[in-house]
Amino acid sequence: MLPIIHVDMNAFYASCHQAEDPALKGKPVLVAGDPKKRNGIILTASYEARRFGVKTAMPNWQAKRLCPQAIFIKPDYDLYVKTSSRVMDILGRFTPLVEVFSIDEAWLDVTGCEGLFGDSVTIAGKIQKAIRQELYLPCSVGVSCNKLLAKMASDMKKPMGLTVLAPEDVPQMLWPLPVDELFGVGHRMAERLREMNITTIGDLARVPEELLRQAFGLNGRYLHLAANGIDDSPVDPHSMDSARSMGHSTTLPRDVTGFEEAEMVLLSLSEQVGRRVRRENYMGRTVTITLRDASFGTITRSVTVPYTCATEDIYAAARKLLHAHWDGKTPLRLLGVSLSQLVKEFEQVSIFKEDEKKNKLNQVIDEIKDRFGDGAIFRAKLLKDDGLNERKLGKTANNAPALRGIR
Repeated sequence: MLPIIHVDMNAFYASCHQAEDPALKGKPVLVAGDPKKRNGIILTASYEARRFGVKTAMPNWQAKRLCPQAIFIKPDYDLYVKTSSRVMDILGRFTPLVEVFSIDEAWLDVTGCEGLFGDSVTIAGKIQKAIRQELYLPCSVGVSCNKLLAKMASDMKKPMGLTVLAPEDVPQMLWPLPVDELFGVGHRMAERLREMNITTIGDLARVPEELLRQAFGLNGRYLHLAANGIDDSPVDPHSMDSARSMGHSTTLPRDVTGFEEAEMVLLSLSEQVGRRVRRENYMGRTVTITLRDASFGTITRSVTVPYTCATEDIYAAARKLLHAHWDGKTPLRLLGVSLSQLVKEFEQVSIFKEDEKKNKLNQVIDEIKDRFGDGAIFRAKLLKDDGLNERKLGKTANNAPALRGIR
């Protein structure tokens, strides 16, 4: 029995614009971080544009040279999230067991649904047809016995593919593929595997598990099982429930009675929230601050912003809320910052990362902190040494030398 279905929307962001504007259908559409900038990058290319060699993450100038007739479009975050919600509603008609994996992907477990809709392959076809007819969007669908193989199957034929990958087909269909096409194998891991002369999924499947454990730790077991098409993880409709919001708060060592000090604490909290959100590949659009005064009176205030995972955006919204809802005099005992209305984004270049310089900076900061500790690098605004800040920043891990503060 092959009860697991994976649905993967094709060129989702470009397809959303083509569905919304019929004049764009059949034309090469490029969704770009900043279409007006030559140094911007392509976030998604329609299949019409891909025929000219245009790829995700390619610089705008290069894409325009390859496809002069391409139509550049600025990302529309609300359109993508709204359309994604409609796609998931369609999937929910066929089974209550729908696990949203990202804004344009989901798994379904259709066990027990055969009497209503037919076998899993029939259901996959009905899903594909419904999304095409109702939303004018293409999708590829994979059918298999587990989530891993269903995901791999949906990637095999695009656009509008429907692929069945049974366990007995793994040696013929899966093993000849390059190792970096295995779900869960990123660029760096693929490089390490190639250094071990492992170039295909079949090569990986034949390596003893113990050797993979020695090289990759706990990931070694995953690699061994995945390469052999083994996955026992269930389709979990509640997998994202715990990530509806992410936040941090702190009870201060002494009362804060001025905007400058309060802003420094908010910046530190925003940094923590942003780092956590980025680590788990989320973006959110509602920033909330919590203010508790010395008499333990508490207020929370929120503002909606464009989808973001950037520390700067979270802090700017938090700072605006602070100035709007605090007089700068009432002693504050606790401050908190959170980001909610989270969506998950798994593409290598996120649609939400328009400001490339800002996001590259955040990525570098995250990497330094992961390697050397939270106190290894920090914003210049946090340089003030008054004890309040020191508590937030902590000490550099492993006694690594502190790096220069950044603005």
